[in-house]
Amino acid sequence: MIVTLLVVTAETAVVGALYHLSARNPPGASIYMLGVLAITILWGARFGFLTALISTVAFNYCYVPPAGLHLTSPHDAVRLLLFTVAVLVGGALAGLARGNAEEARRRAFEAETIARLTHLFLDNDLEQGLREASRCLEEQFGLRSAALVLAGSDQSGPAPGDIVIGIGGRAEPDALLLVPGDTPPHVCRRIRACVGEPLAATVSAALERDRLINSLRSSRARTEAVLAEQTALRRVATLVARGGSPDRVFAAVTAELHRLFTDCRTALVRYEPNGEVCVASEHDERGTLMPARPNQPISRYSIVGNVERLKRTVQVDYDTLPGPVAAEVRQLGVHRGIGVPVFVDGRLWGALLVLSFRVDPIPAGAQSRLQAFNELVATAIAVADNRAALAASRSRLVSAADDARRRIERDLHDGAQQRIISLALQLRLATDTVTSLPEAQRLLSSAVQGLTEIHQSLSDLARGIHPVLLAQGGLGPTIRMLARRSVVPCELDLDISRRLPEPVEVAIYYVVAEALTNIAKHSGASFACISVLADDRCVRVRVSDDGAGSADPARGTGLVGLRDRLEALGGGLSITSPPGGGTTLHAELPLVRPGTTSVPDDPRERVATRGEGSGNRV
Repeated sequence: MIVTLLVVTAETAVVGALYHLSARNPPGASIYMLGVLAITILWGARFGFLTALISTVAFNYCYVPPAGLHLTSPHDAVRLLLFTVAVLVGGALAGLARGNAEEARRRAFEAETIARLTHLFLDNDLEQGLREASRCLEEQFGLRSAALVLAGSDQSGPAPGDIVIGIGGRAEPDALLLVPGDTPPHVCRRIRACVGEPLAATVSAALERDRLINSLRSSRARTEAVLAEQTALRRVATLVARGGSPDRVFAAVTAELHRLFTDCRTALVRYEPNGEVCVASEHDERGTLMPARPNQPISRYSIVGNVERLKRTVQVDYDTLPGPVAAEVRQLGVHRGIGVPVFVDGRLWGALLVLSFRVDPIPAGAQSRLQAFNELVATAIAVADNRAALAASRSRLVSAADDARRRIERDLHDGAQQRIISLALQLRLATDTVTSLPEAQRLLSSAVQGLTEIHQSLSDLARGIHPVLLAQGGLGPTIRMLARRSVVPCELDLDISRRLPEPVEVAIYYVVAEALTNIAKHSGASFACISVLADDRCVRVRVSDDGAGSADPARGTGLVGLRDRLEALGGGLSITSPPGGGTTLHAELPLVRPGTTSVPDDPRERVATRGEGSGNRV
């Protein structure tokens, strides 16, 4: 009312000012029309009609002659009618504008709410998105509390008195909104109308995204598990292919299994003929390699005993298994166990074990993983057995060859040589007896000389088969003898503080002899260098020259035979021979037998050669 009076007063003052400015063309009541429309738009038709009436009275009283209030003039009725029409039109327009504005505000509110909810679900996982969306709905609709939960979840049960609003128009909505029981009904209707369907679509999309993410995570986990398993198998297979010792392969297998089965104890056991078991390799639940434990008794009700008895994969749940063995295992913290038998050449060799310290079941596919490692273990054992058998066969061949040489030497010395000497003595006796026949003496003398030469040839042959000096004096004097006989000057560097095992000395003798023979025949060298260094663990031989180089071991059988002899003793042979750069032969033989720390004492006489031939040119 006060605003209406102020507006009418201001309009009357404006009209009066216009009257003074243009007395001939005084303004009409149109000035008051602006105020009527403004009041009608802002405060409604009731205040607009009141403003129209007051404006008519003010205009009639102040500016319609004769001066004073007289509302019986037809002009006053026309003005009032015009003001009333303006009020009605202005009210309708104002109502329409307010309705449009309210609709715009409602749509903006809905869009803002849905946008916020959508961003919350996009920026968070499903569970966090539901919590953030609940807080957003509380703020947007002024709720005391709100909980947006998935339909059918453990949290979907409403508390007593709560109102459940289904999100979405379907019979079985994806989500439910739980609001307090004192929430006004129009707020619930507003929630359904504003965000019901869009929020249902958002929740459905979030559910689909969550299922897709879980599927991708599961697929990624499976892929990573397969890659980890293949990597582990490749590492073990590489070790097997490179000829790693069985102990290294066993330790690698249990270590790789521990990487695949975290928080588990992994072990490889071997069944012994006496009914016991040997723990060949074991990693505890922290991944520490445990020492080997031989001579362990086999319990009938343990995994090891079941694998031996059934000869197949065995899984044990110690939490439900009765008996003292299961109770003892449970005290150690083990809940689950699986064992896979290891077969080598069709016989049960041992078992791979995985003992879980977790309550959860052993992961699916454990048997297939263990089976893959099982095959590698069997392959490693078979390769080691074959390698040992091959080495033993080579050693037997070398020993047989040496024995054959000694037998030939003995047969020549004890048989042919003795008979030749006997015949020579008889012929000499005949020569001394027959004095009257000069021709017979000459022939007999010639026969004696021939037999003597044959005897010398046989003696040289016998000494070449197995050098007597090597057996009597040792490796140092024998190598100096070879150097003196060599047509190429030789420089010696010998460090041999004791007698070496006979097969080692024989092998080194043949290496040096063959190398010097090749230098004399093929290299065209002016000098050679021979180095033999022996310590407590191995002996190293190096023979080099300054010849033409380009030596090819494949073109002759001598070096091939030497390599076989050295490999039979656990050593190796290598040759470096660049064109024009001379030839260097490297040989190495171990002096430590498997399972020992040093070479055993040789009962023969020890010969110290350090310094006697070291650095001397022969």
